[in-house]
Amino acid sequence: MKHTAITDLSLEVAASTFAALGSEQRLSVLRTLVRAGDDGLSIGELGQRTGVTGSTLTHHMKILAQAGLVIQEKQGRSIICAAVAYDEVRALSEFLLNECCADSDIEDCSHG
Repeated sequence: MKHTAITDLSLEVAASTFAALGSEQRLSVLRTLVRAGDDGLSIGELGQRTGVTGSTLTHHMKILAQAGLVIQEKQGRSIICAAVAYDEVRALSEFLLNECCADSDIEDCSHG
């Protein structure tokens, strides 16, 4: 499962992505999918591992998918969910560090 990376993160995209991650349950879902690797997890397994099930999990997956952080793919009778936005999450953290440090005298604010 592949996804195109964000190359130039705008303030609007960053805010939207941070908003998608602004829920403990969504962050837990994303973390679980990242840890599962490229093969992802079935929706049932994802629910078991996170404790988020049913319509709540569907709702969170929809928000994460709209933010471009995860995808859902039907494989036979299963729905497989996978984190696909490793580059986007990296770009988001770099955006935050770069923007927060833009006017700082600190050479590398990621270390201090």
